[in-house]
Amino acid sequence: MIECIVVGAGGFIGAVCRYLIGLIPVNENLAFPVKTFAINILGSFVIGLIAGLALKNNALNPRAVLFLKVGICGGFTTFSSFALETGDLLKGGNTVTALLYVSLSVVLGILAVFGGQAVVR
Repeated sequence: MIECIVVGAGGFIGAVCRYLIGLIPVNENLAFPVKTFAINILGSFVIGLIAGLALKNNALNPRAVLFLKVGICGGFTTFSSFALETGDLLKGGNTVTALLYVSLSVVLGILAVFGGQAVVR
């Protein structure tokens, strides 16, 4: 049960950070969802750092890792928003932008995970 509280507390922090980033003003005429893209890449990098540290240092408290990875990163990253915005781009006839958004998010997200892990090494 304590694990659920740990994840919930981290999720609260991650979700609030995600919300606050959503308040940052950007050019609303952009078809590309810049804020969600940036959050997903940053979240991928941070979860890579945490995973790398957890692998490198077995002394890390498993609940702390759970708090950071599942809680904060899970609450912060916005894959559901990513999927919704991709669908909206496709429905709006912005197929090229949707494909670019999906491709860049997946490729750079994976590279960011490796980058985060490499920083720890």
